[in-house]
Amino acid sequence: MISKEIKKRKVKIDAVDSEMIMLLQKDGRISNTAMAKILGIAESTVRTRLKRLIDTKIIQIVAVSSPFDLGFQVAGNFKITIDIKKKDTVMKELAAINELKYVVLTTGGIDVDADFILSSFEDLEPLIFEKINKIDGIKQIETSLILQWGKNVFDWGTVIT
Repeated sequence: MISKEIKKRKVKIDAVDSEMIMLLQKDGRISNTAMAKILGIAESTVRTRLKRLIDTKIIQIVAVSSPFDLGFQVAGNFKITIDIKKKDTVMKELAAINELKYVVLTTGGIDVDADFILSSFEDLEPLIFEKINKIDGIKQIETSLILQWGKNVFDWGTVIT
């Protein structure tokens, strides 16, 4: 069964928004003035559209960094099996855990995929046993640690080309 959320997904942007997003994906520090010049529109139009894209959470403008270069010792992924009848509560409680940076409900053999970043290995055991495993509805957790990034990009463009 496809979730209501997937069925509701519709493109909420137009061609101008798409071009702005792609410019920002290449350089998140590009100025509104530079975008306006490239797109041939007014800077005020860029500013208004950018505010809407951010306010509606279509985009975020953030600095993407390497956790290891920032001093974090552990990064990894959890594959979590849950009682699907409790998925809404489980997802809400997982999303509230600060160390989890990415939490999604998935199809296939695993129900939830979650990425984490930790200051030290000593933080891993409490995360698993004191935070995640205490959530009602968690059945099983498989942990993978990231040893090296081969690719980590965020410039995937938009559906509108």
